[in-house]
Parts: sequence; structure tokens; C-alpha cells
Amino acid sequence: MLRIGSRGSRLALTQAELAADRLRRPGVEIALVPITTAGDRDRTKPFGEIGERGVFVKELEEALLDGRIDVAVHSAKDMTSSDTNGLAVGAYLEREDPRDALCGAEGLRPEMRIGTASIRRRAQLLALEPTLSIEPLRGNIDTRLRKRGERGLDAVVLAACGLDRLGLAHEIGHRFEPEQLLPEAGQGALALQVRAGEEELVAEADDPETHRRVGAERACVAAIGGGCLAPIAAHHDGRTLTALVADPDGAWIERRTGDDPVALADELRALAPS
Repeated sequence: MLRIGSRGSRLALTQAELAADRLRRPGVEIALVPITTAGDRDRTKPFGEIGERGVFVKELEEALLDGRIDVAVHSAKDMTSSDTNGLAVGAYLEREDPRDALCGAEGLRPEMRIGTASIRRRAQLLALEPTLSIEPLRGNIDTRLRKRGERGLDAVVLAACGLDRLGLAHEIGHRFEPEQLLPEAGQGALALQVRAGEEELVAEADDPETHRRVGAERACVAAIGGGCLAPIAAHHDGRTLTALVADPDGAWIERRTGDDPVALADELRALAPS
């Protein structure tokens, strides 16, 4: 029996099924175990009032450490930038579209009202168009799409991969290229986390190229010292790693490219105003 833990949202369970398909083999029975996280329980407070980092992964990691599940399936972008003691990412599934998606409009216009809870997106959107009104918006994908209409927002920004996985690509008016909005480290990838020393449970599901790219992105963010509350982003396109640090209101953005995650992080730390 291989017990796979996942958040209970429609997207999370869809992603857990993708992982289960990759892990099925003769003689192994798979059970999906939905787990509610702090980020799921509180859909109204800003992330910083719930917990500093990993609000969508902590309870899954605790279940792994307690032996209640054998594998945790995470959206890699939700994970902290460094591995929790006693746990390891044994595999990354092949990455899907890492871009951010604008839903409700085909592009940015002056003075639009846009919903997002991500300060990474907020900073970069305001840098692209300073007259935008960025309004906090939390909830699962279906909820955020619904709230766009209820609150009269012009658009919301979501991860394109989640919309694609749920068959909602038709909701997307524009996919931002990384040159416009640099994605969160790990965005588009699914991480299979296990107890340290048990990586062989999921090794066959690993996509080496995704592992290489996401590993570099997470290493860069860890070296910068930021988590999901900091306006930091990192994305590897297969050729080079790009990272940025930004002012939350988009007043400045420092973006650099390179090959060494730590050297890139050191450069960005030196450039960012203290």
C-alpha cells in the first residue's frame, strides 16, 4: 500500500491522480489521503497572518514525518525553498506551463482592477503598469474565477498550469511570458516528497530535466533568503537561470541571469536596496 497525501481541493486531487498514475505498478495498491492545510482552513487572511512559509505544505509534511502517508504531492511553488529536516523531494513530474495567466482580459490596460494574493505578481504587474489597482484575492481556482465577477474585477492572475490541468484553459486571455512576469520558483511542476532515505519509492516518476531546473530555482531563492512572502522569483528556461527581487509596489525590480544559483543570489542581494 502506497499512501499518497494531498490537499483536498479539486486541483490538488487532480494533481495527486497525475502522481498516482506515474507511481502505479504491479503489486502496489495506492490510496489517496486528503489533508487540510492551514492555507486551506483560512481563506481570508493574508498568508503572513497564517504563517510565514509553507502554509499549504506543513500539514502534509507532518503526516509524512508521523508515518501517516508515504508520499506527499505538492505544487512545487508552494514549498519552502529548502527541504524540511527528515524529508526530501524524491521526484518532480515533468513540468507543465510555468507561466502566469491573466483571466478576464486579453492584456493589461491602465487603471484595471486585478485580483491576486501574490506579492510577486503584484510587484511585477505594477512595474508593467503603475496605474493598476491590485486587490487581494484568495481561494481555490474556481472561487477566484467566481469572485472576479462578484467583485467586479477586470481580471485575476492565476498559474496557467492549474487552469490547464482543470480543463479551464478557455478562461485564459493572456499568458505572460517570463520576460513580463517571472514565475515563482517551481511553478508548473509537481513535487513528490518522501521521508529522507525513501526516495526510491518515487524515483521512477522523476523527470531529470525538471529536477535540474526546479532544483536551481529553489537553490537560488534559498540563497537569497526569501520565502513566499518576499517579492522574489526564479525561473530556469533550460538554458539559463533568471531571478529577481523587487519592491512590493513595483517601484524597482532587479533582474539578473546566470548559471550559478548562489552567485546569482549574491548579486541580487548586493543590488537590492537595504
